[in-house]
Amino acid sequence: MSDFISSIVHIALVGGGRLCKELLEKTTFDYTQEEVYAPIIAVADPDPQAPGMLLAEEQGLLTFTDYHQLYDPRYSIHLIILLTPDEDIFQDILNSRPSRIRIMSFSVFEVFWKAIDIEERKLRKRNKEIETIINGIQDFIMVITPDMDIIEVNDAYLKKMGYAREKVIGSKCHEIYQHMVYPCDDVNFDCPLNEVIRNKRPCRQIRTRVDPSGEPLHIEVSVYPIWEKDGKISKFIHISRDITEQKLEEEEITRRLEHMVEERTRQLKETHDKLLHQDKMSSLGKLSASVVHEINNPIAGILNLTMLIKRMVNEKPDKQDQNDKQFLHYLNLMETETRRITRIVNNLLSFSRDSKMEFTEVDIHRLIEKTLFLNANLLKLNGVKVEKHFYPELPKIIGSEDQLQQVFMNIISNATETIETLGSGVLSIKTNYLSKTKRVAVSFQDTGIAIPRENVSKIFEPFFTTKKVGKGVGLGLSVAYGIIRDHNGSIYVKPKEGKGNTFTIKLPLKQPSVNLAQNGGFHG
Repeated sequence: MSDFISSIVHIALVGGGRLCKELLEKTTFDYTQEEVYAPIIAVADPDPQAPGMLLAEEQGLLTFTDYHQLYDPRYSIHLIILLTPDEDIFQDILNSRPSRIRIMSFSVFEVFWKAIDIEERKLRKRNKEIETIINGIQDFIMVITPDMDIIEVNDAYLKKMGYAREKVIGSKCHEIYQHMVYPCDDVNFDCPLNEVIRNKRPCRQIRTRVDPSGEPLHIEVSVYPIWEKDGKISKFIHISRDITEQKLEEEEITRRLEHMVEERTRQLKETHDKLLHQDKMSSLGKLSASVVHEINNPIAGILNLTMLIKRMVNEKPDKQDQNDKQFLHYLNLMETETRRITRIVNNLLSFSRDSKMEFTEVDIHRLIEKTLFLNANLLKLNGVKVEKHFYPELPKIIGSEDQLQQVFMNIISNATETIETLGSGVLSIKTNYLSKTKRVAVSFQDTGIAIPRENVSKIFEPFFTTKKVGKGVGLGLSVAYGIIRDHNGSIYVKPKEGKGNTFTIKLPLKQPSVNLAQNGGFHG
């Protein structure tokens, strides 16, 4: 420490005018902190009210009205700088000063001072440019000391956070950022400045903060240390960027991707269900093709014999006794059950690839009316009221009238059975023309018991039925599905609890080809 003190050059100024005041403002330092080894310690001027003398007193420097007092060895003056152009004073000091004191004339000082002033103006201009650039950057920039004091901040941070510069400058960073009186030493909070000190390298973190309005902000924080010669950190450059919008965009993109994945998964599941359904239909078709003809022949024989016996009995009405009437009753039951077997076999035949549909021009309204006429007695017996809402001048379609009639028959039959359990109800039939897709839509809405939602996806599967034993084997809707598919159309059901079921069929006006077995679709 003694070597450091002995190397200090004490300076005294003679002349306390404007130039003295300017020099004191710019060059008086705390040499123990700023490494300045030539401090100004005294000012001499005959006018104690000169601006330089007044400022020197404020700064605690020595002031004298007689510059000869500077020669006193107690003050250890090493250099006198003349701040007055008075040549007589220069000559007097030059002749009277002790040999240990050197002197710098006003003319020499003026040369250096002007050169310093030029460089200062350049530096000031450069600083202004840098300040403008920094304030123009939208990132938040702070300069923080190792003691966590904020010594500089740019306008972007002040504007975004709604702070006044006076509140931020001089405050501790944890007071501004975390609103805490004490430093961020909590183990659950990894302060980026502490991370820089610990790892001795810059760091980057993502922080969530709250703006003055209470809204969350996502901030990307980067801290860069400025090192001193001795390896210590002199300052931290704290740069933070508001990435809230970017974060929200990323979250939105993630949400969209998740939605797309969910939608794609749903589509794949639907496609898988369709393929599985088609595979079942194909298997059933192969089964039907192999056995249907073998079953049909004996059934036809039994039915013909039954009808023959009935005719023989009916030909002798006058000779019939009670046993004959009972016998005739049994024959009627046999005929009914045999015809039911025939219908089941015909349904199986629909799955066989041996049969081909003949496509002609079909009037949907006329076909619905025909189907309703054939089922009029069934509808009346079960208390079903039919309401028709037909699209005016509905275009005709190309299709198989017989096959489509079977579809309508099966749907109307099912609707009647669901209403039957309630005693009465309404079957509403509505048609529409979908001009954009050039399709005809037919919907059958009943007020019967709704299909349970867990059964909706299985309702068109072969042999799936919720009917009582003896009421059906679960082929009607499967047959309907296959027929609509072969028409390049779609069929789906939408149950509504307490309000029955709605079956909707959509059919194209024209068929691209006769062989359409792989087209169409079902939407459960």
